[in-house]
Amino acid sequence: MAISETVLILVGGTAVLAILFGIRLAVRAGAGGCAAAPRSDGAQPLAAGGSGAADVAGVIALPPLIFLGFLAAAAVLEAIVPLPVLAAHAFPRYLAGAALAACGFVMIAMGTRRFVAAGTNIPPTLPTTALVVDGIYRQTRNPLYLGATLVYLGLSVAAGSLWAIGLVIPLMWVINVGVVAREERYLERKFGDAYRAYKARVRRWI
Repeated sequence: MAISETVLILVGGTAVLAILFGIRLAVRAGAGGCAAAPRSDGAQPLAAGGSGAADVAGVIALPPLIFLGFLAAAAVLEAIVPLPVLAAHAFPRYLAGAALAACGFVMIAMGTRRFVAAGTNIPPTLPTTALVVDGIYRQTRNPLYLGATLVYLGLSVAAGSLWAIGLVIPLMWVINVGVVAREERYLERKFGDAYRAYKARVRRWI
């Protein structure tokens, strides 16, 4: 049985993103995996004191793995129970998907740049050493996850996968409950009033 274009795009896109994530992990591991001391440009200093809890957010999994898992699940569902797609409108799908993914990658780059400038760790499995509140973080508290969602949607639209588009709802629930909410509790515990003030003036998403 021939593999559909939709499945090929989803599988290929998932593989490329997985390779990029693997390269990023390898580079980070080679650099020691830990951020340098925080700088003062746009970041609040490390909060003093602590509650005795582990100095990590305790997320359920690395967020990129969650996004990759949902893309892989969509590919499997499309292979087993394919849903109709607008095959006659391939070029508009490719164009719209590329635009969404490009916006997502730009947002991720902007957010990553501010973390690097502040000298804090990016993975939520490592301690946060500075509260970043400038740049794109003035517009959204989670540009990295928002950008990853746009990349996910871009690939889904380009593939014309109704399964992948529909799975964005449970995907966002998992990210909200298993990642973002845990990070927020951790940051509030660590940075106290500084983070609460930031939450009050900047939205979680958009």
